[in-house]
Amino acid sequence: MADNDLKVIVKAKELAVHSFKLTSNCNRYPKKYRHSLVDRIQVKSLDIYDTLFEANRINNITHKWERCEAITRAITFCDQLMFYIELSMSLGLLSDQSTAYWSKMVSDVKFMSIAWRTKERK
Repeated sequence: MADNDLKVIVKAKELAVHSFKLTSNCNRYPKKYRHSLVDRIQVKSLDIYDTLFEANRINNITHKWERCEAITRAITFCDQLMFYIELSMSLGLLSDQSTAYWSKMVSDVKFMSIAWRTKERK
């Protein structure tokens, strides 16, 4: 971790790594879910990181609106990823414990992003 990385970006990296590790397990996510659910989970976890990273690169003085919009997209991506996690649990692919841990990771990123956006708007 670089000293200048925002904590939310570090958490988004950790979320992406966790998402890939979990979904790469063929015993947990059988082949029939590979091109539907797994692909969406992996892409969405990367989208969260990418969008927060992009938001951090946008000038917060001259392009404040674009920066807030990027953060809002990341928050939406968190909600979408949360749905995929809940769907995985409903399909019996995740235990309650795995679901709770993964959901907490998503929630942490989401609420840190909301706090960042709130700060940016002031």
